[in-house]
Amino acid sequence: MDLPRLENADVEGRTVVVRADLNVPLQDGQVGDDFRIRAFLPTLEHLVSKGCRTVVCSHLGRPKGERRPELSLAPVAERLSELLGRQVDMTTDSVGPGVAEAARDLPPGGVLVLENLRFNPGETSNDPGFAGGLASLGDLYVNDAFGASHRAHASIVGIPERIPGCAGFLLSEEIDTLSGFLNDPPRPFVVVLGGAKVADKLGVVRNLLGRADRILVGGGMCFTFLRAQGHDVGRSLVDEASLDEVSQVLAEADGRIMLPTDVVVADSAQAQDGERVGVDAIPAGSMGLDIGPGSSKRFADVVTDAASLFWNGPMGVFENLAFAMGTRALAQAVAICEGYTVTGGGDTAAALASVGLEAEVDFMSTGGGASLEFLEGRSLPGIEALMEHGKDRA
Repeated sequence: MDLPRLENADVEGRTVVVRADLNVPLQDGQVGDDFRIRAFLPTLEHLVSKGCRTVVCSHLGRPKGERRPELSLAPVAERLSELLGRQVDMTTDSVGPGVAEAARDLPPGGVLVLENLRFNPGETSNDPGFAGGLASLGDLYVNDAFGASHRAHASIVGIPERIPGCAGFLLSEEIDTLSGFLNDPPRPFVVVLGGAKVADKLGVVRNLLGRADRILVGGGMCFTFLRAQGHDVGRSLVDEASLDEVSQVLAEADGRIMLPTDVVVADSAQAQDGERVGVDAIPAGSMGLDIGPGSSKRFADVVTDAASLFWNGPMGVFENLAFAMGTRALAQAVAICEGYTVTGGGDTAAALASVGLEAEVDFMSTGGGASLEFLEGRSLPGIEALMEHGKDRA
């Protein structure tokens, strides 16, 4: 992909507005997981080393245009300062005279974090005034927020319309990695999809059917597939609106989609234990909450032999240990797979972290929805904006 990239940009001494994805979980006013912050560090450290005055902006949560103190980026700025090993200043707003003054006062190598972009409704509506206010803070834009690049927001598409822009190191790596799955992946290429939402992933299944050797479907979404095959799935999660499309996908799959043959069921996701049953014997009053041990082994065998693999979504309600076996078995298989392994999505990252295996994956994408839309073959607004406005200008 002919993307304008930070490594090719003249950044020495410039004032740079960086869109990062610092949307991290907070616990008791502290950063609960700094994975996305650490993933952003190479880009930030590069800018600091070049004497840039760096203005970092990001969203956190969904405040819907209202100022919510519990969603302030202050804990994120504090953690960023610790990881960077230098003082990181922060503003109380994202645009305005005070913000502009703070940006102008930055010394070479200085870093300023703006308050949560989504405290201002102009972020999600791509308001021209808000986008212009952000763009006025620097003379170069760097997008390093892959996880937000599928949103046509002011900080994603509005800024590069106004000042030269390029892709940061993380965004470039995300695009290059996922592009490899769409172009010429090492084979066998295995895709594992879980989680609850079928509709979010059907486009990915369709686009990868002709590229993947096997697509393994688990998690809550597998029950819509099983229902489409004619199985009675009890009270399991089923997307009724997607049944017809799932039936079509199964017909087109020519056996490349693998579904569970056994599952773990219980009365509720809060139950303390479950019962293993075949997919043709799910009790009417029960719901499927994990793939079963037989399916876990079948899935693990396919994953272990993969030459390239993409995994998005847990195999069950892994937050409850009673229904975590399938996800944990898959994580262990991914960890020992000798092929190139990539995971996407916060739940998948959390599942790997729960068993201490996140370091065993070759690449952990910071974008869940963005990675799915990219693999679906859809254009991402943030990438399109850089391609259209950033080329040859940075």
